[in-house]
Amino acid sequence: MTRVLDVRRLGRTDYRECWELQRELVTARADGTIEDALLLTEHDAIVTVGRGTPPENYPAVEHPVVEVERGGEATYHGPGQLVAYPILALEAGRRDLHRYLRDLEEVVIGVLGEFGLVGERAPGRTGVWIDGKKICSIGIAVRRWVTYHGLALNLHNPPESHDGFRPCGLDASVMTRLADHCELPPTNLLGEVLLVKHFCRVFDRELPPPGSSEPDARGFPSLPLL
Repeated sequence: MTRVLDVRRLGRTDYRECWELQRELVTARADGTIEDALLLTEHDAIVTVGRGTPPENYPAVEHPVVEVERGGEATYHGPGQLVAYPILALEAGRRDLHRYLRDLEEVVIGVLGEFGLVGERAPGRTGVWIDGKKICSIGIAVRRWVTYHGLALNLHNPPESHDGFRPCGLDASVMTRLADHCELPPTNLLGEVLLVKHFCRVFDRELPPPGSSEPDARGFPSLPLL
């Protein structure tokens, strides 16, 4: 049976505040007090490092660095990047984290296809690539079989965004952005619409009726994309 997806378009957010919101929503979803949610945001510039990231992989970062509980290594978040955090209660038949990672990659591959681009997987690595360059980083965490953290898709972030560290343990020169491959509007709205479309396709979710959701206690809107 198709399940409802509550899409929350947060706009520009402070990373730590959004991180705390994710953890609150994970608890609420595990307790069954909310539906599945997808947070869409764009952060102030920051570098997050996942479990076990060697310090030598981020020796000269000019942005704040925050250690988090997700998998993966050092990742840039900042203006011009679309970040998506799914808060999903994984069904019994989908409690396979490797499958979940491949499903997130499939969402991004679908988005890139809308621009006539072929998104690729790299053997032994997580994320999505175009012509040997990485365009999307993925790092997840799961608690009580509810997912959080998620994916960061480079749209039109500055070319120097990944300078001073090894993104995902790789040389910074391997990173690319959608703006390097096609023309894009100046905001992230188109990327959000397409990401929601393909997220619902891959995960078999549907949006709630327009006007059926209210802002949460922090004032973040909970709105379907039309």
